Amino acid sequence: MTFNNKSHFLMLFMIFSTLILFVSALDFLNAPAESPSSGADGFLPLAKKHVVIRNVVKNREILNVHCRSSEHDFGMVHIPWNGTWDFSFHVNFWKNTKFRCHFTWHNGGSHYFNIFKVYKDDNPDGRFPVCKECIWEVGKYGDNGHICRIVRDGRHLPYCFKWKDGP
Repeated sequence: MTFNNKSHFLMLFMIFSTLILFVSALDFLNAPAESPSSGADGFLPLAKKHVVIRNVVKNREILNVHCRSSEHDFGMVHIPWNGTWDFSFHVNFWKNTKFRCHFTWHNGGSHYFNIFKVYKDDNPDGRFPVCKECIWEVGKYGDNGHICRIVRDGRHLPYCFKWKDGP
C-alpha cells in the first residue's frame, strides 16, 4: 500500500504523534511527591505509584501486612518494628485501581484499610493531595485506631484515617 493520498498520510502521522506524546507524558510528570499543588500525575491513567508502609506500632511488635488488588496479591509480609515494606504499580487505564491491606500485630487486633484508592490518593480535585509516593505509618499517630499518610514536605500534618475493619 502506498501513501499517494495526503489525507491518509496526515491522519496516520497525527495518530502516531498523539501516541508518542501520550506515552512520553507518563514519565514526564516528575513533580515532588506529596506537594499539595502537584496534582498533575492524577490526570493520566497509567501513572506510576509507589506505596511505602512503615511499622511504628507503639508496642514495637512485628507488623503483618497482606495487600492485594484485583490483579496483584503480594501475600503476607512481616515488617519489623521501625522497618518498611514497599511496592510499585501503575494506575490502570480506567482509573479504578485499589489496593486493600490487612494489618495485624500482637495486641493490635486485625485491621483492614484501602492503602491506595484512586478517588483518595490520585484525584487532583480530591480532599487529599495526589501522591506519587504514598508513605503510610502504622501506629505512630494517635492510638491503634489510625493509619496515617505522611506528607514529606514537612509543612503539613499527616493525613490520618480510621481503619476500615471487616474483610
